[in-house]
Amino acid sequence: MKILAITQARYGSTRLPAKILKTISGQTLLEIHLTRILQSKRITKLKIATTTEEGADEIVAIGKELGVDAYKGSIEDVLERFYFTALAENPDYIVRLTSDCPLIDPYEIDKVIDACVSNNVDYASNTLIPTFPDGIDVEAFRFSALKKAYEEATVKSDREHVTPYIWRNSTVKDGTIFTSTNVLYQKDYSKYRITVDTDKDFVVMQKLVEELGTDKSWLDYISFLDNNEDIKVINAEYERNEGYLKSIKKD
Repeated sequence: MKILAITQARYGSTRLPAKILKTISGQTLLEIHLTRILQSKRITKLKIATTTEEGADEIVAIGKELGVDAYKGSIEDVLERFYFTALAENPDYIVRLTSDCPLIDPYEIDKVIDACVSNNVDYASNTLIPTFPDGIDVEAFRFSALKKAYEEATVKSDREHVTPYIWRNSTVKDGTIFTSTNVLYQKDYSKYRITVDTDKDFVVMQKLVEELGTDKSWLDYISFLDNNEDIKVINAEYERNEGYLKSIKKD
């Protein structure tokens, strides 16, 4: 069984340009992100889905240093870029990750993969009903589901964000096209934010990495925030999935 992890990584960003190339303690956010994904025990291969824009060569070079291949594709049609990143590999399952989540947890990656495979569903994630912090987002789905989305999705927000066509039409959301399941944590941490979209997010990430390093579990980082309320509130104003919500409004 081939399980391909793909992480979306681009140089441009509306709110924080070149954010994944920012460094903390001598490492770029992208290096931290890729290194943590590579600790997964379930993925067969990791690839970067990047763009043809300026700065992409730096992303490709960082991946190459860690033995991670990259594909350059469309800036706006991320679903197309994602699909062609996967197509050459012909995987059974795909794991979708995003590089604005430097502290993605390999244990949670494997849990979502296991949920998808063991439940024999088209799609699994820990975000359909969010209980994990923003920044620990994992989706796993059959390659056949991605292919169907690529061929059938026409709404712009579906093309910009890769998986909405799949999860919106899945059984957890009362859809009929795709079967799905959601991975829950026993406590709701969904209001916590350990992702990087803004300057304030980066300040929080900097504190987490400088204090704890890059090899802890997501619960260790959350515990640190609970014990340091002054840091926790720095980026608390931001809403989860703001980018997707803005795309829907444009539709």
